[in-house]
Amino acid sequence: MKAKALKRLTRVETLLKDVLDQYRSGEQQVEELLNSAKMSVSKVKQAIFAKVPAATAKKPPAKAEKPGRGRLSTEGRKRISLAAKKRWAAAKRKGINAVTGRRLSKTA
Repeated sequence: MKAKALKRLTRVETLLKDVLDQYRSGEQQVEELLNSAKMSVSKVKQAIFAKVPAATAKKPPAKAEKPGRGRLSTEGRKRISLAAKKRWAAAKRKGINAVTGRRLSKTA
């Protein structure tokens, strides 16, 4: 967050410097106001920079425990098998192939 603030303040400071260079030959009041604004921005920037730690050590990414393979339990496998058998039986009653969804051909 502070890095963004410093970046923005630096941008404001350069913009004020550019505008100040344009008014060097002109009006004294405008030049004084711009100069004071530039000094204020630089003071704020220094105050924020003083609070930012010089070397922020990054934490290494936390390692996840070894992930187990997502294997089905025997109960889960049985449930899936029973559900598939029910779907196939219902499809057979309707005269539809459970896999393809096409009508079953009548053989005589």
